[in-house]
Amino acid sequence: MAAWRSWAALRLCATVVLLDMVVGKGFVEDLDESFKENRNDDIWLVDFYAPWCGHCKKLEPIWNEVGLEMKSIGSPVKVGKMDATSYSSIASEFGVRGYPTIKLALIRPLPSQQMFEHMQKRHRVFFVYIGGESPLKEKYIDAASELIVYTYFFSASEEVVPEYVTLKEMPAVLVFKDETYFVYDGKFQVFNSCKTF
Repeated sequence: MAAWRSWAALRLCATVVLLDMVVGKGFVEDLDESFKENRNDDIWLVDFYAPWCGHCKKLEPIWNEVGLEMKSIGSPVKVGKMDATSYSSIASEFGVRGYPTIKLALIRPLPSQQMFEHMQKRHRVFFVYIGGESPLKEKYIDAASELIVYTYFFSASEEVVPEYVTLKEMPAVLVFKDETYFVYDGKFQVFNSCKTF
């Protein structure tokens, strides 16, 4: 009888541990190449890892707890993980140079004019970066990480921007507010003035 109780207790413990692992992992999305297109409307906290990396393996249970905690507090931030060795082009786009690397994907792409128009209807104030890699983009990312709680940050190609927008040079940062726009002229260190919008 005692052996049966020990066996039942062991099975119960194993079930609880497995359930905890499954539930925790359920809040961390395993990302693939579709992440590039599917991240448009969400803010993501992503762990870029390598399967062979010892530090990555140690981070995994903690990362599962992060996913569970973000879900339990009702955070709009989604938690994911991506094998950076399998999806190296996406990892490179996020500036991943070592493992594990955790990135907050704040700047959402606007892939079409329809999506751009949708964001204009949805948000009173938002910022858009137009162009490729540049020092201005680095400043934009810094500003986004500091001010994401106040407004929305996007990136787009020049073709996606409405026809009424005129750009004298590229890259550029645009601020859309109350159905008009302003071009960031580089005179300010950061976009602190947006806090008053």
